[in-house]
Amino acid sequence: MTVSDPRPLTGEPVSLDLLNTRWNEDGTRQDLLTDTDGLAVWLAANGLDGRFAADATTLRHTLAARDALAGLVDRPGGPAAVARVDAVLGHGRIRATLTPEGPGEEAEFEDATWGPGWTAARDYLDLLRTAPDRIRACAHEACVLHFFDTSRNGTRRWCSMAICGNRAKASRHYARTKDN
Repeated sequence: MTVSDPRPLTGEPVSLDLLNTRWNEDGTRQDLLTDTDGLAVWLAANGLDGRFAADATTLRHTLAARDALAGLVDRPGGPAAVARVDAVLGHGRIRATLTPEGPGEEAEFEDATWGPGWTAARDYLDLLRTAPDRIRACAHEACVLHFFDTSRNGTRRWCSMAICGNRAKASRHYARTKDN
């Protein structure tokens, strides 16, 4: 049985997509990763389902990585947050490879149950190298989602214009018309 992904924002880089496994819906915090079924949905959404098992140990390690990344996004450069992400990164490494197609890289893990979390942490490093100023939290006060701003001028404010952007516009409109 395939379960659909219930999250309001998907398709972000894997590190931010892991953070986005928690969201608010109608004022209630939701969490996709409450069980291995939710982990299976997240792994499939990120093309990791063929490489890693959706078992209890992988879930525990993926949650540890999510918490470490959340701490770093909340407190960029904070020593404790940096140490927690670095600890996750310590569970894997990149091995240079040579294939008939040419040079490549391959992730290796002593314990594959750290694979999804390590992959997300490694992706976050890539985002920091690429454009750290484009890693954003949604500007809506009730939203906890994150995104990588790929807009041309780098001014995206909302996780989704259709959801949070529209709420903000409706709120401003209501405030203007209420006083009239």
